Amino acid sequence: MNIYIRIFSYVKPYWKHLSASIIFTIFFSIFSGLSIYLTIPLLETLFDQDYAEGGPQAVERADPAPGEETPPVVGRFEQFRESLSLWFASIVFTGDQFEALFRICVIILTVFFLKNITGFLQSYMLAFVEQGVVKDLRDAIFGHLHKLSLSYFSNERTGDLISRITNDVTIVQHSIGASFLNLVREPLLVLVFLMIALMISWQLTLISIAVIPVTMLFIRLIGKRLKRDTGKSQQKMADITSVLQETISGVKIVKAFGMEKFETKKFTEQTRQYFKRMLKIARMRHLAHPVTEFLSVMAGVVIIYYGGRQVLELGTLRPAEFMGFLFAIFQMMPPMKNLTSVFNRMQESAAAAARVFTVMDTEPSIKNRENAIVLDGFYDTIEFQNVTFTYPLKSSLLGPDNGNAVLKDINFTVKKGEVVALVGPSGSGKTTLIDLIPRFYDPVQGSVVIDGFDLRDVEIKSLRRLIGIVTQETILFNDTVRNNIAYGLDDCSDEAIFEAARAANADIFIKAFPEGYDTAIGDRGVRLSGGQRQRVSIARALLKNPPIMILDEATSALDSESEILVQEAIDKLMQNRTSFVIAHRLSTVRNADMILVIDRGSIIQQGTHIELMEQSDGLYQKLYEMQFHI
Repeated sequence: MNIYIRIFSYVKPYWKHLSASIIFTIFFSIFSGLSIYLTIPLLETLFDQDYAEGGPQAVERADPAPGEETPPVVGRFEQFRESLSLWFASIVFTGDQFEALFRICVIILTVFFLKNITGFLQSYMLAFVEQGVVKDLRDAIFGHLHKLSLSYFSNERTGDLISRITNDVTIVQHSIGASFLNLVREPLLVLVFLMIALMISWQLTLISIAVIPVTMLFIRLIGKRLKRDTGKSQQKMADITSVLQETISGVKIVKAFGMEKFETKKFTEQTRQYFKRMLKIARMRHLAHPVTEFLSVMAGVVIIYYGGRQVLELGTLRPAEFMGFLFAIFQMMPPMKNLTSVFNRMQESAAAAARVFTVMDTEPSIKNRENAIVLDGFYDTIEFQNVTFTYPLKSSLLGPDNGNAVLKDINFTVKKGEVVALVGPSGSGKTTLIDLIPRFYDPVQGSVVIDGFDLRDVEIKSLRRLIGIVTQETILFNDTVRNNIAYGLDDCSDEAIFEAARAANADIFIKAFPEGYDTAIGDRGVRLSGGQRQRVSIARALLKNPPIMILDEATSALDSESEILVQEAIDKLMQNRTSFVIAHRLSTVRNADMILVIDRGSIIQQGTHIELMEQSDGLYQKLYEMQFHI
């Protein structure tokens, strides 16, 4: 029930449209009932000559059998029914038979026109609510994802998250339509047709509704099974999306290693499992319709037999009334069948909504504290004070002798304007260390301090506004060159963009494109070379003009010519900035003010290039000699 309450909470902004939809639904149900009830006077006019010519006064009903007493409630209901019937007959049956027929035809045409108009308005208003809620729900999930920490994304598959925003929300959409369309309209239709049936014969009506409890029990059993199977099917769809996303993003490696058949087999196995799961759901879902219809027909056969006897033997029902009763009862079947599907679809959507709200209920591990400090600049120092860090929910790859800590007891201070280089073997913790500076993660022990403030006490947005990042894996978006350079900046002038591109050695190749700065670069910048992507990324960082710069292996994946151009751009980028540089190519860090040598999560050497080279048998000297074959 809590899941439905949470879904319906997104409906509140659309209460006006929902209210209008409910009002139109009420009118639609009334006109639907009238369209059936009008068959009685039509049949009377066409086939009951005595009644049509004599008018309503000619109606005679059989008296109760001798000794049979009519209950007071039933007697009052009969009087009300007779009064209403006489009033309606007095309107319709005036004049001759042809006038009555014309009048009935006009009324029928008017009723069906109003029925269809109100039906359209009701459906349109509900569609507005449905699509609006789905939009808001998707926006809420996407917005919440941006609040979550990097550790969350490292533990979740991209395809699974995409599936929750797309496939799961689509299934939730069905519950909204089912709840407010069918749970309002169908019961109203059942009620209207039930009232018509009661007006004609309450005895026959009691017999006809005897099937409802049996039907509801059957629906409940199917609904429970559907809810369980739908949750499993959505997980299978998430698996399919994950395989698809991984294969497409890594298609070059797939082709290079000739793994097309392997990936196809892996994908088809996932689709086969999803196929089997969906067949189970379809079997249960579609079983509800024939069973409820058969139960309804069973009741209908009993009604026809019992009602036929009342017409033929007892004379308590006129033939036209009996036909009208059958029309009303059989018109109850479609909404009752729809109600079975409503309940089942709501069970399916509950399973999908649970997956959606699991994401939204995840609390970000990195968030602002109350009354967080807003930084307006960087003025003095960045300090690491006894920092120890462990990735959450993940075992270390550093080996059993080093425990689970990725970083252990890190201490150093960087002054404003200094360049700090981090070197060491792969997996030693260099990237993890600099990820603590923009507070992608928090230390489990110790603290990172900027200008005397613990980063955990600083507003995250104001901190990251001071930092620019250029990584080995350049992240660009499927947009124009201009918009990628100006990413995150509002009202940025063209001249500022051009200046940043020139400083990043990117202006020449950008102007060579047919559309220049308005050239679309494709998904992740696929239409650019590696060096071009890196220079666009550097131009983006230059345009942001942050006082703190982080460069993580920015030139390691480039050819020699591109590396020279990128290195020139990086040198400009680091001018008058506090910079943290990770580089395997030690030639790029020789001029750093301080070099930190990191191995297995600890700083084992610290100093300038000259100081470290003087430390015989140190790791830095070994790495340098290996790289330059000294």
